[in-house]
Amino acid sequence: MKLASEHGHDQAAPTPPIKAAGQGSGERRRTLPAPLVIILLCALLGTALLLAVSFGSTAIPIGQIAQILLNGTGLFHFARQWDPTSETIIWQVRLPVVIAAALVGAALAVSGTLFQGLLRNPLADPFLIGTSSGAALGAAIAFVLPFDTLYGSFFPLTTTLAFLGAVVTVLLVYRIARVEGQTSMVTLLLAGVVMNSVMVAAQTILLTVSPHSLFGTQALFNWLSGGTAVSNWGPVLIAGVLVLVGIIFSLGMARVLDTLALGEESAAHLGVHVERARLIIIIVASLITAAAVSISGLIGFVGLVTPHILRLLLGPRHRTLLPAAALGGAVFLTLADLLARVVIAPAVMPVGVFTTLVGAPFFLFLLRRSKRDYKW
Repeated sequence: MKLASEHGHDQAAPTPPIKAAGQGSGERRRTLPAPLVIILLCALLGTALLLAVSFGSTAIPIGQIAQILLNGTGLFHFARQWDPTSETIIWQVRLPVVIAAALVGAALAVSGTLFQGLLRNPLADPFLIGTSSGAALGAAIAFVLPFDTLYGSFFPLTTTLAFLGAVVTVLLVYRIARVEGQTSMVTLLLAGVVMNSVMVAAQTILLTVSPHSLFGTQALFNWLSGGTAVSNWGPVLIAGVLVLVGIIFSLGMARVLDTLALGEESAAHLGVHVERARLIIIIVASLITAAAVSISGLIGFVGLVTPHILRLLLGPRHRTLLPAAALGGAVFLTLADLLARVVIAPAVMPVGVFTTLVGAPFFLFLLRRSKRDYKW
């Protein structure tokens, strides 16, 4: 029997070598050293905070701000050579707003990183499963009620109900998506889309039938446009505790997120309890998002653009990506809040509108710059 091929060759053609993932000439990404990026982001955040406190109807020199803040620690004692009202403006008026902006930016960026890592999708954002619509409905209820605080000014009603609305909505979405002890990511996303529509419809009905609908609609529009117009330290401290605890928990999930990037079956073979990991990631991401929107309204693109940029700079390892995202989000929103206050001064542009106007074109630029399909 003739064993050679029809062309007379008696040897098989050589098989090209198999390249490991990411080793192709066009797929290797150059990343920056993580410690360098973290140090730069810390320096940028400190500078952004000082600039944000400095600018306003009454300009305060940055050097003076630094001395006042250092005196506040009790470790330094600079001679008071400034107007006492400057201290009041810094501590009671500007600093709560600036710290709130930094906390919200950090929370949204970390939440976006968690959802993108969980879903392995660069288009995932913190509002994916109904957090925004639940918070909006809670805020709508607060705006139509005849009172505006709980237990004095420490617990503003809008902040409280927005947080509760976001948390309850996420729990409902997760409960709907969970069937026989398992949660399908596709079902979770579809349930989030449906719940978003239901919450928006309920919000519209509530404002339509409310006797204070005109006032409620205008106030709710201002809240939905985004902003960090907090009036005291109470909401900032509460949201800050929730955000910082959530970020610490998220850092503990870095290795799990890296393993989930290999696929759910591979992660399970490597010892990850996939369903439990999903639940923890969803809870942490949703809680810090709810804490953020309760004091800021709805601010888009921070949780979408920031993780995307830092993933391009640092690579996909969540051990460095998560803290960098927290710092990057804080820098982004602090500067955005500052520019929103000064670009059309004395009027103030809603910071959510500003982040969209800046973030959307920049995100499209990043997608088009690669000139190829996005690879996770």
